[in-house]
Amino acid sequence: MAKSTSLMAVALLAALFAATAVYAFRTGATVSTSEPHTLKLGHSLDQGHPVHAALEFMAERLDEKSSGTLRMEVIPNGQLGAETECVSLVQRGVIAMTKVSAAPLENFVPEMAIFGVPYVFEDEQHYWRVLESDLGRELLLAGEKQGLHGLCYYDAGARSFYTVSKPILEPADLAGLLIRVQESPTSIAMVEALGGSPTPVDFSDLYTNLQQGVLDGAENNPPSFYTNRHYEVCKQYSLDEHTRTPDLLVISQRWWSRLNTQQQQWLAEAAAESAEFERQLWKEKTEEALTKSKEKGVEVYTPDLQAFREQVKPLLESYRGSRVGDLIDRIQKMADDP
Repeated sequence: MAKSTSLMAVALLAALFAATAVYAFRTGATVSTSEPHTLKLGHSLDQGHPVHAALEFMAERLDEKSSGTLRMEVIPNGQLGAETECVSLVQRGVIAMTKVSAAPLENFVPEMAIFGVPYVFEDEQHYWRVLESDLGRELLLAGEKQGLHGLCYYDAGARSFYTVSKPILEPADLAGLLIRVQESPTSIAMVEALGGSPTPVDFSDLYTNLQQGVLDGAENNPPSFYTNRHYEVCKQYSLDEHTRTPDLLVISQRWWSRLNTQQQQWLAEAAAESAEFERQLWKEKTEEALTKSKEKGVEVYTPDLQAFREQVKPLLESYRGSRVGDLIDRIQKMADDP
């Protein structure tokens, strides 16, 4: 019923927004620099999330840079649909922008699968070295053929396992456990490689599934674990940090092409500033989330990662000769760069 309601809401919004946008797209009209214009951005996060705060910050900076002629309207909490629904709306130009995790974006942009490959990054420093390199820029723009122009990466930390009962201290502990994953083929392969049973479930249904025992656990970053109150049902959190999956801010290629050079520059600058703002905020929220989770009775573990890395080596080898395999090679070559 909820799924049906969500789809109906998206359809109604699509009809509403498309009525004002389609003509301009077909005629190639550009956005005026003298008249106020609003870019609608929908995302699925709650208003307490660091990324939402960064998007509001970006809206303020864009308003300042453009003297109020180019604005952003941030619509949170999945009001326009789940992540994949928002991406579809952006592709069609129904809304201008969205924030999406690289995992579900894999269903639209195959190159995003690289972020679901476990332990492809040695550590956080290696991860950011890649994202800030030419390769990171290449990946950010990989969705242009699919109508998605990447603007920036937002830090979403490292994803780790949390469970209702026993902690995950080694891969063998995942045997027989139903673990929620995002709707990503690579996320599914990752949990299978580590010995668990991956179960794609919409994030909005995750708490109930954990509470009712339908699932044994899930995997996510500390802020998401805490802000969504998963600590109430999962008292074991193991920081195995199997993947580092960024959020991406994307704009419809249709909308991007309608902006002139000055407007594109304003938007790119505001996005870059918001990414820097979010990265610092994310660090603070991660530390806060772990501290508060412990106060709520959660046991936080730091397992030895070597066994996990060894367990997934066959999975990494299976990509050899593919586009993802090429990306793995390029990323691994950057591990020891200064």
